[in-house]
Amino acid sequence: MIKKNIPRIAVSIGDFNGIGPEIVLKALGQAELNEATPVILTLKSVMDFYDDFRSPQQELHIAEKADEIENGHLNLLQIGGDVIEITPGTQTEQSGRVAMKAIEKGIELCLDKTTDALVTAPISKEAVNMAGYHIPGHTEFLAEKTSTKNVLMMLVSGNLRVALVTAHTPIKDVSEEITAQLIRTKIGLLHESLRKDFGIDNPRIAVFGLNPHAGDGGVIGTEEVELIGPLVQALRHEGMGADGPFPADGFFGQQLHKEYDAILAMYHDQGLAPFKLLSFGRGVNFTAGLPIIRTSPDHGTAFDIAGKGKANPSSFTEAWNLAIELANKKLREH
Repeated sequence: MIKKNIPRIAVSIGDFNGIGPEIVLKALGQAELNEATPVILTLKSVMDFYDDFRSPQQELHIAEKADEIENGHLNLLQIGGDVIEITPGTQTEQSGRVAMKAIEKGIELCLDKTTDALVTAPISKEAVNMAGYHIPGHTEFLAEKTSTKNVLMMLVSGNLRVALVTAHTPIKDVSEEITAQLIRTKIGLLHESLRKDFGIDNPRIAVFGLNPHAGDGGVIGTEEVELIGPLVQALRHEGMGADGPFPADGFFGQQLHKEYDAILAMYHDQGLAPFKLLSFGRGVNFTAGLPIIRTSPDHGTAFDIAGKGKANPSSFTEAWNLAIELANKKLREH
């Protein structure tokens, strides 16, 4: 029996030459369609090519227009055009273009309330740049297309949440990009998301230092003494539950992450390397600060195993489940 008011979740298929189609179809083949309605965004030719991964119990309903989407079914909403060649394991201009058109359509559907969340499968930054989209990643593109000035990249696995001050910034540029204002903005987004999205009334946030040993009191860099430490103290005086700066190297080894609702890392690998180790392939990328709900698996296109039936859909499944959870919370509030 189909429940009333179940969320509709848009799913951009990612790079069709990567593992996106496989993990989407494997994950949705196990999904309860009376809990949420998937709306896959790609071309029918892509779905036909990867049809072996679709559960035979799930008929693919093809919707030419948004008003033809059927609740409780596996929907394909075509994004127009056709594919000349699908070649798993390769990066092509065409696969990049289709991936980005699907994301654009997903954003449009969420903004006009046709769908309640967007789950994005992995894209190839090289392929999308070949297609003329000069972007560092999903996060920045989502911010641009939703006219959102400030967003936050957050990785989620159960109660483990790691957010980033700088996301897709080259290491040589990180220290120049980090300012007290940027940290304040990101920690504000994190605090608000923990309250609004995850229902934590008084969140506790651990803030990492930038340098080894959190600067050793200014001996190995001064960002902690001059920027991060004073800002954390100011935020505490303002009533925010923030601690730090912590040395990043020993934090997880000492199990300190279990004492906090989220961690704010200064740069990409500082936070994501330990997160991916601890999440055991079940992490979810969540973009906080957007006017729409967006989740994604925490891995890439895995071209080396694309089309071979070897891809593990567990991270996509977690992204799907989190999107449903957040969408239901939003629907209840409205």
